[in-house]
Amino acid sequence: MYAMPLVVEGLLLLCFGVVGANLEQHRPLLVPAMITLLCFVMGLQNATITKISKAEIRTTHVTGLVTDLGIEIGKSLYWNHGVRMTESGYVRSDWRRLSLLASLLAMFFVGGTAGAIEFRQFGFPATIPLAGIVLTLAVVPVTDDLLSNRRCDS
Repeated sequence: MYAMPLVVEGLLLLCFGVVGANLEQHRPLLVPAMITLLCFVMGLQNATITKISKAEIRTTHVTGLVTDLGIEIGKSLYWNHGVRMTESGYVRSDWRRLSLLASLLAMFFVGGTAGAIEFRQFGFPATIPLAGIVLTLAVVPVTDDLLSNRRCDS
């Protein structure tokens, strides 16, 4: 169900790495195209993860993530003075969500730092192994989708 967006994302990342490596020769034409391509890939990634997580997680912007993290931290620090746990006004933090949001924020930091270092070292081709990983991760779901479609057609 979500395998094809993953394949499209991997192929577009691969295009970005390959075409971007030749950017210097065709800068006026390719820079706007590369920016558009990246925006599309980020939107596709965000839409896919948002759909899979039932809108619990958004992966292309940190501001919403930090806001949600702050809300959960605020809930965990809130003092429920005079309110029983069974009452509707009781404020409770979702520790699972807090942990998930904190780990996502940490991964944004690690990924952003590693990506900047890799890009500085290797340039656009640094995205090619990442595209390979995404495409490899999509192999099993694509195969499952194709097999389930074949069974439905029979």
